[in-house]
Amino acid sequence: MRLLVLGGTEFVGRAVVEAALGRGWEVTVFHRGRHRPPPGVRSLHGDRTASDGLAALTADRAGWDAVVDTWSGAPRAVREAARLLRGRAGRYAYVSSRSVYVWPWPLGAAEDAPLVEGAADADATDYAADKRGGELAAVGAFGAADSLLVRAGLILGPYENVGRLPWWLTRIARGGPVLAPGPRELPLQYIDARDLADWLLGALERGLSGPYNLVSPPGHTTMGELLDACVRATGADAELRWTDPETVLAAGIEPWTELPVWVPPGGETHGAVHGADVSRAVATGLVCRPVAETVADTWHWLSGLGGPGPLRPDRTRPGLDPEVEAKVLGLV
Repeated sequence: MRLLVLGGTEFVGRAVVEAALGRGWEVTVFHRGRHRPPPGVRSLHGDRTASDGLAALTADRAGWDAVVDTWSGAPRAVREAARLLRGRAGRYAYVSSRSVYVWPWPLGAAEDAPLVEGAADADATDYAADKRGGELAAVGAFGAADSLLVRAGLILGPYENVGRLPWWLTRIARGGPVLAPGPRELPLQYIDARDLADWLLGALERGLSGPYNLVSPPGHTTMGELLDACVRATGADAELRWTDPETVLAAGIEPWTELPVWVPPGGETHGAVHGADVSRAVATGLVCRPVAETVADTWHWLSGLGGPGPLRPDRTRPGLDPEVEAKVLGLV
């Protein structure tokens, strides 16, 4: 297959490119040139936010069998790209987000849950509305039969540029007592970017269309298994000090941001974030690798950078202040 990836040099886009190359596909990457794409691709440069930024896409007369778009900014950028590519590409896959569902997401919510408002021609507003607008833009240009909406949940794995798993790995690698938010058996739901990519490409091959929640089945791993895997991968002398949720929250620590991935059990938030119905994706071939593999491969990539991992400028920097951690653990 001939595949066009809009982006393709960072995290999810890069995982898609590498997976497509592994299948022997012919891959074109359209990007701004800020990051080097994987070897073996055809590279086109352009800035889709500029008035003539998509011009490079018109030069290829052969076109593509499919397009993968990971854009998370203004929906009008998706609309303009999709309109230009209609007739030049067979199918359009847009990597969206479970954030398009109206909050709070019901426990066990499937693809028919209520959606936020969005507009295909909108400028950037907020993440949820932007992703919904991107969905509408893709469907508006390619139609429901030729568009695939990948509503991803929490994404982890090598090349992560949000910093959630890299923060845990870096913190645990420092060793010593580590604030581990409990309970250990707290179920988690996430997707390795490479598993997302494998499912997405398979879906394109089979001509799947419409929305799919793309995240592991609930309880694929637990908080304990995740952090234990971090200790093993780093080889650190870290001591995980499991702390009950009430103590963590009483200290004013923000779940999810200051302690990445973790949200306390009970209430609407944990069920929303870690309790999606993914039966549609599983029935169409979704396979999720063990958490130990995701953690070990992420550490291998991260430790080879020679410095801190990449962080997207439009996301909140994750992680807990060491002084706050020490205070909660009674070390100061």
